[in-house]
Amino acid sequence: MPVGEGLAEKYGRSLLDQDEVTWLPTVRAFTIDAMMALIRDDLAELGIAHDVFFSERSLNDGNGNRVAEAIDWLAGRGLIYEGRLPPPKGQLPDDWEDREQTLFRATEFGDDVDRALMKSDGSYTYFASDIAYHYDKYKRGFRDMIDVLGADHGGYVKRMQAAVKAITGGEGTIDILICQLVRLLRAGEPVKMSKRAGEFVTLRDVVEEVGRDPIRFMMLYRKNDSALDFDFQKVTEQSKDNPVFYVQYAHARTCSVLRQAAAEVPAVAATPEALAAGPLERLADSGEMALIRGLSEYPRVIEAAAAAHEPHRLAFYLHDLASELHAHWNRGKELPQLRFINPADVELTQARLALIHATKLVLSSGLSILGVGAPEEMR
Repeated sequence: MPVGEGLAEKYGRSLLDQDEVTWLPTVRAFTIDAMMALIRDDLAELGIAHDVFFSERSLNDGNGNRVAEAIDWLAGRGLIYEGRLPPPKGQLPDDWEDREQTLFRATEFGDDVDRALMKSDGSYTYFASDIAYHYDKYKRGFRDMIDVLGADHGGYVKRMQAAVKAITGGEGTIDILICQLVRLLRAGEPVKMSKRAGEFVTLRDVVEEVGRDPIRFMMLYRKNDSALDFDFQKVTEQSKDNPVFYVQYAHARTCSVLRQAAAEVPAVAATPEALAAGPLERLADSGEMALIRGLSEYPRVIEAAAAAHEPHRLAFYLHDLASELHAHWNRGKELPQLRFINPADVELTQARLALIHATKLVLSSGLSILGVGAPEEMR
C-alpha cells in the first residue's frame, strides 16, 4: 500500500489540522516503518533475509549514547585530540572551515589524515556514527566484519580500516567491498528512469518480470567492483549467451540422462553407492577427463570464494563446468561411442552415469549456495 494512502487510512484528516512540529514525528515514524516493510518484502521476493536491520538512530536511542561511548573509549587510549586539519588538496569546498575540532588519530592506523568526529554545530559526523556501529558490533562478538559500500564511497576504505584496527585493538578485521551500479537495459537499450518524474524501476518490478533466479545469478556472476548491465531480454532468453540458463540447463540435462538411463538400461544400478563402486577406470575420453578435473576443483573453489569473500568465483566455476558438460554432450551427437548411455556396454554406461551423477550433485550444490534453483526439466 502506498505510504500516503496508509497515512490517510490510519489518521484520516486529523494530521491536516496539526502544525508541522506535531505531525512531522508521526509521519516520519510511519513512513520509515512502511518503507522498511516494503524493503523487507522486496528482499524476501529475492530470497534475502536479514537477521538484524540496524538503524543509525538506535546508536543514540534507548541504551544511552553509544557514539559518545565509543569516542570515550578511544579517548581513554589517547586516540582522540583537539586540533586542526589541513585544507583538502585542490579547490576548497564551500563548506570548508579552518577551525579546531575533535579528531581521531586515524593516521596511526594507516589512514592518510586524521578524521573529524564533531561538526561545527556540536553534532557527530557520519564517521563518528560509523565508528560507534563497528564498536558495537565488535562488542557483540563479531571479529571479522564485511562492509558493502557504493561506488562513491571509495574514500571511506582507509578510514574505516583504521577505525576497526583502533576499536578492536588490532583483533578485528574488516573487508570493505565497493559495489558498482547496475544499469538496466531492454534489448540493449537503457531503461529510462527519472526521480523527478517519479519514473523508476523497483527491485520488485524486476523480480516480477524475470524471476528470482536470473537476478541472483547475474548479480553474483561478476566481481563486486565491476559494473553490471542487466538486460531484461538477455536474462530470460534460452541460449548459451544467458549464463543462468546455461548452468540450469546443464543440471536439467544431467537429470534427463539419468531418467533416460533408468528407462533404457534398467540393469544399471543407479544408486549413489552402486555408481561410486562402478568401473570408473573406463572413463578415459578427453571430454570425460575434463569433467572429472572440473569436478575435483569444486571444494577448492568453495574454500577460495569464502576466504576471499568473492561469490563470483563459484558462479564462474559453475558456468565453466556447464560448458564442459555441454561440449562433451555435443561430441556425443557426432560420435555415438561417446554417448553417456550405451545399452550394449552396461559397465561403461554405469561409469558414465557415475560421472553424470557427480556433475549433477556439484551443479545442484553450487546453485543452492548461490540461492538459485536447480530445475530437473526445462522446456
